[in-house]
Amino acid sequence: MGDDHFELYLSAAAIAARIKELGAEIEKDYAGKRPIFIGILNGAFIFLADLIREVDLDVEMDFFKLSSYGDAKISSGNVQLLKSVDAKLAGRDIIVVEDIVDSGLSMNYIRRQLLTLRPASLRFCTLLYKEEVAKLEFEVDYIGFKIPKHFVIGYGLDYQQLKRNLKDIYKLAE
Repeated sequence: MGDDHFELYLSAAAIAARIKELGAEIEKDYAGKRPIFIGILNGAFIFLADLIREVDLDVEMDFFKLSSYGDAKISSGNVQLLKSVDAKLAGRDIIVVEDIVDSGLSMNYIRRQLLTLRPASLRFCTLLYKEEVAKLEFEVDYIGFKIPKHFVIGYGLDYQQLKRNLKDIYKLAE
């Protein structure tokens, strides 16, 4: 990663504790229902796997794959759909799971796409939320951590497809 230096930002223990809380919230909100969790690949797969294990309900999952970064540290501003979901979503309770809401472009795109399918309900969950830069057309229902405008890696978040496997989250040192 060249001359970039990263420092610990969120420990694996802090992440796990917050995911347990989010799981309890979702379990309470969806008691008696069978939601489908839709993860946004590639970044959300670790968060989604840990999150659904904290939800004691029958759940399904599927994935979208989008691209808006390429190999850069900032969004290109263009969202490309690389993989759509396979599941039938009309009339379903959907929870979209994202690793990070940065610009908000991807989440706005997903929301618009899913609303055309007429779900019973549509909620959004993100591990990290950059409130000061996100330009969303809606409110995120479940937020792990609100963070400033840091570039972060680890726990599914990458830099040029590397470092997703780190257990902690690190920020680019200033």
